[in-house]
Amino acid sequence: MSKQVGENGVVLLSGGNPQIPKGDGDGPVQAYIAAMPGWKRGVGERLDALIVKTVPDVRKAVRWNSPFYGAREGDWFASFHCLTRYVKLTFFNGAALKPLPPGGTPKSGQGRWIDIYEGQEIDETQLADWIRQAAAQPGWSFGDKS
Repeated sequence: MSKQVGENGVVLLSGGNPQIPKGDGDGPVQAYIAAMPGWKRGVGERLDALIVKTVPDVRKAVRWNSPFYGAREGDWFASFHCLTRYVKLTFFNGAALKPLPPGGTPKSGQGRWIDIYEGQEIDETQLADWIRQAAAQPGWSFGDKS
């Protein structure tokens, strides 16, 4: 089975998720967004811009082939990831958000998410409110304090 390669030469993993090396800062996040296939790139650009507008001092990194966003050193409040038919925006402490984001299962712990499909209207006012709330909450740490 050959690997799928996106239009800019980046390997796309299952669901079309770009394979981007671990890195800190805006550069790796922008490389991830630039490698998002098709309509998903526009969603990534909008999410990144909305997060930066809502949390001006946001910290960024790429881990596990996904961009992560944090408000404080060592913890992260949100991430997004490409899947076959949608982009999933996850809030790590989403169970504390009001109203609750629609995604979640009994096994998802504190995490909640929203799935964004092609052509779907994005309620940026609601997303900005969730982003603001999530950034104010204790975040999730993957232990490397980056």
